Amino acid sequence: MTMKFSFTRFTTLMIICCMALLLPSPLEAQRKGERPTGGKERSTVSKPASKQGRSQNKDGQKQSTGNKTNASDKNANVDNSKKNTNVDNSKKNVNVDNSKTNVNVNNSKTNVNIDNSKNVNVNVNRSTVVVANPRPYTRPPYAYGGHSYYCYHPYAYHPYKPFYWGPVWHPWGFFVTTLAATAIIVTVANQQYHYDQGVYYVAGSGGYTVVPAPVGATIVALPPGSQTVVINETTNNYYYGGTYYQKTDKGYTVVPPTAGAVVENLPEGGKEVKIGEVTYVKVGETYYQPIVQNGKNMYEVVNVKDDK
Repeated sequence: MTMKFSFTRFTTLMIICCMALLLPSPLEAQRKGERPTGGKERSTVSKPASKQGRSQNKDGQKQSTGNKTNASDKNANVDNSKKNTNVDNSKKNVNVDNSKTNVNVNNSKTNVNIDNSKNVNVNVNRSTVVVANPRPYTRPPYAYGGHSYYCYHPYAYHPYKPFYWGPVWHPWGFFVTTLAATAIIVTVANQQYHYDQGVYYVAGSGGYTVVPAPVGATIVALPPGSQTVVINETTNNYYYGGTYYQKTDKGYTVVPPTAGAVVENLPEGGKEVKIGEVTYVKVGETYYQPIVQNGKNMYEVVNVKDDK
């Protein structure tokens, strides 16, 4: 009985020992369980996480780069808009000043000092009415537009070039604030004029305006540079600056131009007028035909008549 129990007990113990030897210890099992968790499995889990993190970082960098690009694009757009904002065509147009460009033109320089805005209420006897010449015309007139233009000389066109009579002479409409001490007062038909060296002025607001020489005005001496104009066998006129004078008992009196009178120089303020195939120069209301006399370019006063 005792032996049987002991053998059974011994056998049981041996089986337990064998099982103990075959089965891993709890410590080894714990170690072996930690290796997969801490080794391959940890690496397997961590590596994708790191790749994902890297990819996320790369994506983040790309996104940030993309944002920088977009920001630069926005900046570029902002710059372009600023450029467009700075380009102001209206301002360019404002800076263009067509009036200054015109002042630089020779013709406009001539008229810079002419102030036609001044109100001068003067009844001027303009020296633009042509007096008929008693000599008969040997040439037929040039007819055009219901008018006949009579001249003694044949038409010979040459360009109109205003003559310069010097710094003291001024064209009609010229305005000055003061007059020279040599100016004198001339009265015609109860109207006072200021005369100085061949130029006639009328007082106005703030100064004096040059006007055509009034017919009937008499001066004691002719202005320097006056020329003699032969009208016919018995009459001579004196000419200066577009004005005609006739010798009288009191001096020299302003008279209208006589048809057929020939002068070499015309004053500033005239303009070429095309009538049919003929180009005349019109000074005030007087027509001048360009001619050639003794090899020189001259102008003849035209007698204009209405055709009935």
